[in-house]
Amino acid sequence: MSNTNFDPAEVARRIEEDREDLFVLDVRNEDDYEEWRIDGSTNVPIYDELLEYDYSGLEEHLDDLPKDTEIAVVCVAGITSARAAEFLREHGFDARSIDDGMNGWGRVHRQYDLEERSGVEGVVQVVRPGTGCVSYLAHDGDEAIVVDPSQYIDQYLNAADERDLEIVGVADTHAHADHVSGARRLAGELDVPYYLHGDDAGDLENVTGLEDGETIPVGERDLEVLHTPGHTPGSVSLRYGDALLSGDTLFLRSVGRPDLEDGAEEAVREAASQLFDSLERLTGLEDGTVVLPGHFSDESVRPLATELGELRAETTNELLSYVTDGDEAAFVETIVESLADEPANYNEIKQINWGKEQPGGDVEALELGPNNCAAN
Repeated sequence: MSNTNFDPAEVARRIEEDREDLFVLDVRNEDDYEEWRIDGSTNVPIYDELLEYDYSGLEEHLDDLPKDTEIAVVCVAGITSARAAEFLREHGFDARSIDDGMNGWGRVHRQYDLEERSGVEGVVQVVRPGTGCVSYLAHDGDEAIVVDPSQYIDQYLNAADERDLEIVGVADTHAHADHVSGARRLAGELDVPYYLHGDDAGDLENVTGLEDGETIPVGERDLEVLHTPGHTPGSVSLRYGDALLSGDTLFLRSVGRPDLEDGAEEAVREAASQLFDSLERLTGLEDGTVVLPGHFSDESVRPLATELGELRAETTNELLSYVTDGDEAAFVETIVESLADEPANYNEIKQINWGKEQPGGDVEALELGPNNCAAN
């Protein structure tokens, strides 16, 4: 990292560990900022001005910026933010530009050993703070299974190497709509099985199909497959000891949306009913089961892990409360009435993850933006 630039991963670490020690200034246009931003950042919408080397808008806001705190400036790709940071340094501020802007922010991955933080043995959680995506390494002895990896497969190869683990299999809990899966490529490079439920396999070849009640071996332990359809027909959750890798079926504050396969209201209602049944099954597990979701929205706690008993007792997951109350009608109606915008480029991403299209040169840009896989 140069002395005039911030590595996005360093920004993520600083935000998590000592937010008061870093001020994040976003110079993008207001619409872009409102759609997708670094949590806790401040927006001064001067992107177009900076493109023309016009610093008057930034100069008007100098009194609003902290003199005694480091400033990380972010834009789309790191160009206008570099101009802004240089201008701020010339005016006495300790400012640096975030490398590659929000594009770089979307590629950040953070690792958490859950045994140290949540008492879950043999699981590493990998969080992408910029996209809300969460993936896992479940390991035992010297073997590991990677679950729901991003397209940045080096992240998982490095995580395994750091722990002297051999990756013996790769699994997707479902066919993703919000990010391009790296599971097939990772499995292919390592010549290990790629696990996916057949109902989500599309045109894919060389898939080891998952069925309810089957197990995926890892060391001397197993991942138990629970077929939990609703978000997609082939969605599964994976039990690993006291842990539940719930994919996009159950989140900490919501549940997976059931409209990304077919947005017609009748189809959404049918899928929502399936999802209700799947959630009833999951909420019947032991209170001490630690829920490890496949996504998050604005939760700041790390790692993302909550015991099922606590999740049932809390009021922050409205849709789950309908399940625990046995009120399927309210569950379905709430989902139908409160669906948010679909994930960006989700149709194209699904086609890639189904094997119906090959990823092109814009594959990284496809998944950048807010995460919208939750039902509300």
